[in-house]
Amino acid sequence: MTEPAFTPASAFLGRLVERGYLNQGTDLTALDARLVEVEKGQRAPLIAYIGFDCTAESLHVGSLIQIMLLRHWQQCGQKPIVLMGGGTTRIGDPSFRDDSRPLLDDATIERNMAGIRRVFERFLTFGDGPTDAIMVNNADWLDELAYIPFLRDYGRHFTINRMLSFDSVRLRLEREQPLTFLEFNYMILQAYDFVELARRHGCSVQMGGSDQWGNIVNGVELGRRTQGLELFGVTSPLLTTASGAKMGKTAQGAVWLNPESLSPYDYWQYWRNTEDADVGRFLRLFTDLPEDEIGRLESLPGAEINQAKKLLADHATTLCHGAEAAAEARHTAETTFEQGGSGEALPTVPVPRAELGAGIPAYALMVTAGLAGSNKEARRLIAGGGGRLNGALIEDANRPITIEDLDAAGQIKLSAGKKRHALVIPA
Repeated sequence: MTEPAFTPASAFLGRLVERGYLNQGTDLTALDARLVEVEKGQRAPLIAYIGFDCTAESLHVGSLIQIMLLRHWQQCGQKPIVLMGGGTTRIGDPSFRDDSRPLLDDATIERNMAGIRRVFERFLTFGDGPTDAIMVNNADWLDELAYIPFLRDYGRHFTINRMLSFDSVRLRLEREQPLTFLEFNYMILQAYDFVELARRHGCSVQMGGSDQWGNIVNGVELGRRTQGLELFGVTSPLLTTASGAKMGKTAQGAVWLNPESLSPYDYWQYWRNTEDADVGRFLRLFTDLPEDEIGRLESLPGAEINQAKKLLADHATTLCHGAEAAAEARHTAETTFEQGGSGEALPTVPVPRAELGAGIPAYALMVTAGLAGSNKEARRLIAGGGGRLNGALIEDANRPITIEDLDAAGQIKLSAGKKRHALVIPA
């Protein structure tokens, strides 16, 4: 169902090709023609959706390409649906996982859903207009399914032979890692989501990462077989950094999109620390900057590429957290790195005053401040000359840090290398 490379006529698919979002699709030529008809005013906006399961209280950078796909879809005059997986989260997507996801209770799923909803308000315009985004919960229909009628009406369209051929299933079995019957049902439910959204909202396009290709094709085929619908699927490439690292993960943990889970300052720093080879690609994928400006920025010579990284951080942070938070993060970074100050937006870590009064070993406080993942890592960091206290080198990992180390502002600045800092404040 994939097609060779083609030159799109529509604004949306043209943008996807130009900016590196397009991996594969089902009948892209037909989809392109329909998108052009919308642009010419010959048909109503097309409706596309992407599903997001509610496995945590925030999405992370690994989901950002999908969010940007919906943003571009809306900017090109089409209507996006954000599908919250209130139902499918109870199972968990097994795609390319080595083990089953932990099962979450309804209260946890609802709490996670509330946190995730806030992310999309920065990227999409919601409302009742023809191109305004809407948010839908698949629990609305999955919770009402009667098992036997569902199997009779929809399960008969899925062969075990075909389901076993999908990479998400095949790789798990080849590794002799168990795949539960519960997880095996996930692809049927996701396909049914597409049919239900088509029936309820007129949705005709599902988008997702390339790991969702099998699930998306299932939905396209299920709609055709059961409803006679013409549905389309589009996937984006799974993204890694130039060094091969998975997007959304760092040595310090996930790069969350909610400010409660990761400060705007740390988010800004994540993009500022982009590898040189990734700058142009990330500017295309994660900002709205035009292509000619991106071309100029990615060609900056030598150390000037750092200016492009700052602009990447500025624009990515503005999209996710707003212009004010981005400006504050940049000001803090420049104050900290270029002027030797502490910066007000650095991550702050409250520590009981009594503990500081008694003294906390430097290595232990580095762990508490989130600058090292373990005592061993903190000791190694300090031994290598990477630990600083209020700008001064920490020479002894066991050196006690106390109330006496508070600066004039009543805080303690800890640093791990040149780019990671935290403020310890007595609580």
